[in-house]
Amino acid sequence: MYFLCFLFLCFTSLSVSSQNQQDNEGTILLNLKQHWGNPVSLSDWNSSVSHCDWPEITCINGLVTGLSLISKNINSTIPSFLCDLKNLTKIQLFGNYFSGEFPKTLHNCTSLLYLNLSMNNFYGTIPDDIDQMTNLQYLGLESNYFSGKIPASIGNIPELQTLKLSSNGFTNPFPLEFGNLSKLEDLAVACNGGEPSKIPNEVAKLKKLRILLMAGSNLIGKIPERIADLENLVLLDFSKNKLNGTIPNDLFKLKNLSRLFLYNNMLSGEIPRTIEASNLTEIDISNNSLSGEIPGDFGKLEKLTIFHMMLNQLSGEVPEGIGRIPTLTVLKLFNNNLLGILPKDLGKYSKLEQLYVSSNHFSGNLPPELCAGKALLDVVAYSNNFSGELPRSFRYCKSLRVVKIQSNRFSGEIPQGVWMSLNLSYLMVSDNRFSGQLPEKVPEMLTRLEIANNRFSGEIPSGISLCVNLTVFNASNNLLSGTIPSDLTILPLLTTLSLHRNLLFGELPAKIVSWKALTALDLSENQLSGKIPEDLGYLPVLNSLDLSKNQFSGRIPSLLGLLKLNVLNLSSNFLSGKIPKEFGNAVYASSFLNNSGLCSTNPSFNINLCNSKTQKIGIMCVSPVGLVLALSIGYFATTVCWRHKGLDSTVKLIPFHELRLDALLDEEIKEAQYLDQVTAVFSLGILCTSISPSERPCMKEDPQDASSREACSTSGNNVTKLHNNFTGL
Repeated sequence: MYFLCFLFLCFTSLSVSSQNQQDNEGTILLNLKQHWGNPVSLSDWNSSVSHCDWPEITCINGLVTGLSLISKNINSTIPSFLCDLKNLTKIQLFGNYFSGEFPKTLHNCTSLLYLNLSMNNFYGTIPDDIDQMTNLQYLGLESNYFSGKIPASIGNIPELQTLKLSSNGFTNPFPLEFGNLSKLEDLAVACNGGEPSKIPNEVAKLKKLRILLMAGSNLIGKIPERIADLENLVLLDFSKNKLNGTIPNDLFKLKNLSRLFLYNNMLSGEIPRTIEASNLTEIDISNNSLSGEIPGDFGKLEKLTIFHMMLNQLSGEVPEGIGRIPTLTVLKLFNNNLLGILPKDLGKYSKLEQLYVSSNHFSGNLPPELCAGKALLDVVAYSNNFSGELPRSFRYCKSLRVVKIQSNRFSGEIPQGVWMSLNLSYLMVSDNRFSGQLPEKVPEMLTRLEIANNRFSGEIPSGISLCVNLTVFNASNNLLSGTIPSDLTILPLLTTLSLHRNLLFGELPAKIVSWKALTALDLSENQLSGKIPEDLGYLPVLNSLDLSKNQFSGRIPSLLGLLKLNVLNLSSNFLSGKIPKEFGNAVYASSFLNNSGLCSTNPSFNINLCNSKTQKIGIMCVSPVGLVLALSIGYFATTVCWRHKGLDSTVKLIPFHELRLDALLDEEIKEAQYLDQVTAVFSLGILCTSISPSERPCMKEDPQDASSREACSTSGNNVTKLHNNFTGL
């Protein structure tokens, strides 16, 4: 009986003690919340609910064992009383704004197995006595601001399985003591920069290592042959270093290796011929100096999804077996010396998404089944010797996002499936032999449409105006005809419009003020006519304008002078009048050639010189042209007025059909440079003879303005007839 009472008292005491501990842990957690400024992300932490029911807390038998605060937007420090949670085995603080030096108070968390402080703002050095945390199995300190050397004492934490120290400022990527971590499976020391160092042979001691990340660690020297001793390796990343020499022969014999990244180094020589790493899913050995041929054994890797070998010096043909890999989704071989025809089965057996083979010496057709899987996103094959029509599978290929196949010898029409790809943003097919017409409806997601130097014909579709993200439209050197669609002017992001050397005609759209981003406009070598729109002067960033070799007429808009043009070419048109003063410097000396009606005040322009003394008619003219013309027109006007009024006169009249203006002019002003002035004054003189006062111009009007008055409409025909009869210039 006494024994039963004793047991009852013991259990009651333990129960009370346990309850007290649980209550105490709830209080500790609420104090934590308060220390961290009561963040909104911890609003569930309140005394009305058991702390073991809070989402961020893990309990076993009512006692706190885990604290998980991933991305809770907490900006504070770690208090010393955190380790009053005596049973705490896991602290997960990833992705917050905790700051300060490494919290040595965590040494007091004697049960701690898992510590992740990654993606915070911790700084300073890691303390040498970190090995006091003897039970740690996981230590994550990635993406902070730690600096100095990685302490060798980490090598004394015997249970460590995962060590993540990447993206800090450590100066030594691999202390030799790491070789003591016999249970280590995951080591990440990438992106620390630091002092140049070699990969130590001690790495090969980590027999259980599955993941080794040392990218961007300023590694130099060769890859140790003993790396191939790590038979459990699944992921190896030595990218973005300065490693040289050849790839170890046995590296591609690691049976468990799934992902291999050696890109952005200085590796050279040939790729090992024997490939037995049958579990490889990703290979990236790009941007090195590797040479020789691509080993045919790569075609045996039935799990390979991503294959990157671009930016090397590889030669020869692509093994046919690569085209039959059933899992292949990405193939990037650009910027090598590869040649021949691409594997004919490429895309036939896999859902190929990306093909990048530009800047090689490939020839022949693209593989016919390239888009058979209907998953193709990107085709980048420019600067090769491809020929023929695009693959038949493109007829139904509506998944395309990027097509860059310029600078080849493709021919035929662009398949309908390409034009129907709703997500197509880049269509760059310049410098080929494509033909046919552009469809009325084009993909509205286009940002670059480049079809220059082909044989496209027909009109420019107005549907292009729906491509509101379009930045570049280059259709130069084709056979396009018709007018430029007025809707084309509503593209707000357009930076480059080039329609050079086509068969376009008609006037330019007048309202082009929406082209606020336009920097280059090239419409040269067409049959465009009419006046140059004033609105061009309102395009704030336009710096290149080429309207040469067209049929534009009239004056050069004065607003063009507001532009800061690095390139201006208005030559070979029918422009007239004075060149705006802003274009009077030598930079534009060749910008206005072959416009017989233009004149300049700069003699170096090699065009007609403007008479600097010529003023508006309301002011007395003192030039020889003005004086002689005034006398001539006075005589002519008097004669006409006498005839209008039917007055008898003894004045001898020259027969109308014999009267020619050149007979009235002094030889000095028959030169071509005075033609505008002669015509203007002559026209004014004709208008001044009108019978009705309302039809006569005011003497203060410019002759150019006077000749355009509404009153002129009634006498315009007479002026034209008289001008034709009297001018012999």
